[in-house]
Amino acid sequence: MSKRVAHTLLGDIGATNARFSLAVEGAYGPVTGFEVASYPKFTDAVAEFLKPHCAPVTQALIAAAGPVEDGRCTLTNCPWIIDAVELQSALGLAQVRVLNDFEATARSLPQLNGADLCPIGGGRSVAGAPMVALGPGSGLGVAGLVGSPTDPIVVASEGGHASMAGASHREDALIDHLRQQFGHVSAERVISGPGLENIYRASATLDGDDALNLTAAEITKAALAGTCPRARETLELFCAFLGTFAGNVALTFGARGGVFIAGGIAPRIVSFMARSAFRARFEAKGRFSTYLESIPTRVIVHPAATFVGLTSLVDGFEDQATHVA
Repeated sequence: MSKRVAHTLLGDIGATNARFSLAVEGAYGPVTGFEVASYPKFTDAVAEFLKPHCAPVTQALIAAAGPVEDGRCTLTNCPWIIDAVELQSALGLAQVRVLNDFEATARSLPQLNGADLCPIGGGRSVAGAPMVALGPGSGLGVAGLVGSPTDPIVVASEGGHASMAGASHREDALIDHLRQQFGHVSAERVISGPGLENIYRASATLDGDDALNLTAAEITKAALAGTCPRARETLELFCAFLGTFAGNVALTFGARGGVFIAGGIAPRIVSFMARSAFRARFEAKGRFSTYLESIPTRVIVHPAATFVGLTSLVDGFEDQATHVA
């Protein structure tokens, strides 16, 4: 009788979608997605994913969209709580590790190649220099990677919640309007799916118009189709804000190895981003414009970069003594 090979449960958990895969022998398998809103608890979605699988699962690596402390993450933009101890007990696993989702994405960067990336603008990577992964989806994630590809160090952060500054009178007015609504206007308030909706409604209010009740997906679709000037302006502002923020992060990390845009939105609007103010705003840093000009910006179009990053952790994870991290 052949030996049943143990598998590692991999999870990429955002506020809107939860995706799972099983990794074995250094590779992840098919990725299955679930709507977070359809499941009261994280463990319910895990159980649903594992139903059709009979392979033994001995450990889990879960990337979650929120700050992680002592193996526990309360997702920033949804009520799920992911707890390593709870998952280990529920599934009888030997090991569980919960990490920030953009830490996992950053770990994928050394393994991505040309087909996985779409360049926006010029610049050239400096070998061995820090790299940054950031990106808008339901929220706005940020993580930096330093060190060699074989021994990387990842700095996870909550940079998406840093304060957002405008670069024009129009943007100043938008941010001031949102400040009245939210108090603090973080980058995530304008650079995310909900951020698109915030920009759309705020710009309509400033112009004295009635805004349609459009979702982020509907705003993006109308902007790309050219059927709604308000949606078009919204997506232009979104790209401009993203460029400013990406430039700030590049300066903060000294990311001369490149800035990589991940998340659920950017891959859908690559052509629009290339024509937008994104790259100009990325470089618009006064005396440091030349510094930014040399840094490449690329959109990650690989459909499962987070799983690439998680898989890179599996071998070392298996070598560790049984624990919960």
